[in-house]
Amino acid sequence: MDPAGSEPELVARARGGDLDAYGELVRRHQEIAFRTAVLVCGDPHEAEEAVQEALVKAHRALGRFRAGRPLRPWLLAIVANEARNRRRAAGRRARLALRVAEAVPAGARGAADEAGPEAAALAAERRAALAAALDRLPERDRTVIALRCLLDLSEAETAAALGVRRGTVKSRLSRALARLREEVGPDAG
Repeated sequence: MDPAGSEPELVARARGGDLDAYGELVRRHQEIAFRTAVLVCGDPHEAEEAVQEALVKAHRALGRFRAGRPLRPWLLAIVANEARNRRRAAGRRARLALRVAEAVPAGARGAADEAGPEAAALAAERRAALAAALDRLPERDRTVIALRCLLDLSEAETAAALGVRRGTVKSRLSRALARLREEVGPDAG
């Protein structure tokens, strides 16, 4: 057992006012919260601010969190909402090029680099084309793709984060990926 406690135990303690327990929950989920915020708002500095504000809001809302439910989807929904609000307030569309490049596993980039400079250049070009295509999609499509494909959340976690049913996640993802394929075009691949 984790010396700091299981997640349900930490949530119960945090709901009772234990700031150390909430701090441990934050530590466990901060990285994925930041990645979520970056994917939604597009700017790392804005993402940091969004995560900080979302964590404060989540702490205040712990009394409304349903015990026994997974914390991560609930927390990520708050983070995504705060990041969306910040992005809208700033009046700019997010660019995904950097995030897509960061989302490609280091091993995959290394394999392309080892194949030679031409393969590395082609892989970088494909990532840039994919990022540009993602950026042209509606926010709803980018969000479902980001949660399922870039952050690797399960259907259940994605559904909870979006506040929809699992079947809705499947259909939204299918339509979003079809639109992404149209955006990328037949030459990518």
